[in-house]
Amino acid sequence: MATKKINLVVADMGYGHQRAAYPLLYLSDNETICINDYPGIPAWEKEYWIKSLNSYEKISRLKKIPVFGTFVFWVMNSFQKIKPFYPFRDLSEQTIQQKFYLRSIKAGLGKDLIEKLNPSGLPFLTTFFVAAYVAEYHNYKGDIYCVVCDSDVSRAWAPLDPKNSRIKYLLPSEKVKERLLMYGVKPENIIVTGFPLPQENIGENKEILEKDLVRRVMALDKAGKYGEYYDFLSEKFSTDFLNKKTSPISITFAVGGAGAQKEIGAIILEKLAMKIKAGEFRLNLVAGNRPEVKKYFEEQMEINGVKENDGIKIIFSPEKIDYFKAFNLCLKETDILWTKPSELSFYTALGLPIIISSPVGSQEDFNRDWLISLGAGIDSLVPEYVNEWLPDMLESGQLVRAAVDGFLNAEQMGAYNIEKIINK
Repeated sequence: MATKKINLVVADMGYGHQRAAYPLLYLSDNETICINDYPGIPAWEKEYWIKSLNSYEKISRLKKIPVFGTFVFWVMNSFQKIKPFYPFRDLSEQTIQQKFYLRSIKAGLGKDLIEKLNPSGLPFLTTFFVAAYVAEYHNYKGDIYCVVCDSDVSRAWAPLDPKNSRIKYLLPSEKVKERLLMYGVKPENIIVTGFPLPQENIGENKEILEKDLVRRVMALDKAGKYGEYYDFLSEKFSTDFLNKKTSPISITFAVGGAGAQKEIGAIILEKLAMKIKAGEFRLNLVAGNRPEVKKYFEEQMEINGVKENDGIKIIFSPEKIDYFKAFNLCLKETDILWTKPSELSFYTALGLPIIISSPVGSQEDFNRDWLISLGAGIDSLVPEYVNEWLPDMLESGQLVRAAVDGFLNAEQMGAYNIEKIINK
């Protein structure tokens, strides 16, 4: 029987906070507590969070509107903008964004939730920085952990009063550790664990990950230059498996939680339709839990005269947990992940080369830089010409190199490392 080891607290805002929590569900007896939508949440708090989410999603979609949309997004992004990394300096002063949240917390935001959870005595683990503020301000009795979801973060992620805070931060990378030190977080409260990735894609001894990596490298290695990367695994897998060249190449295109950039998926579908029908490529269009995005992709399939049995699949479920499960299963057969540099950037650790579409927000600019620095991400060229440049990338070996670099240079065991910390 499962034993609940943590109170796992998330926010229902986009996918990032809940995707980071999904691999940790086994520590919470498969329960997440949503700070902005839990049973018994006070009506005024529910309204507060609905307004916040609606504003964010509207502004994210407005970004594609010339001039006006760009300006509105710029204003929002400026409040959460991450300052240049160098020089190392004191950035511990509270921001306008934090003062805004602090005002609401003093007025009682989150107090009801903490009163409900306090009797459990369990560690409070969250993937949303405001939930960490709430737990500390309202005197949560157990340990408080905050999982950081990006490779660099704004001041908002650090505590309101970092010098006196007891919040412990679980980080995806070393660089964000240096950033939190700038924000005044105490070194003893900073632990680099790696981003929590789905265990069904890894395995306790990386056996699932390695098998999927071998298949992917063999599929992407058109010039046969990377044989050494699956030769070193040859003892684990059968000769038949290793001799099998996988075709067609499978591309997975993922939109953001607000449905941003779905038009890029439509362009990929249109430009690769003939190659998909010819069996050169497969395309997975990730609609997440957005029915309007699913409908949009279905309409694009009809316009382009392609069907699911031609090699097209839409990844969708109305429930986010079910969507995450379907997405993770899809990744096992994916050769190329095409996405904006969100929290999905860390999935390159699975040996996935990432084609990077335009970042949305300051944190995604830094995620892009992180991917490029690893050699695991490649900026998308003009999507309208994908039928020309994608085959060239494959032939050059650029994508197989990115797959191997992601596997070698990014941390895969974040969820397992977090469990060890919780169990100490």
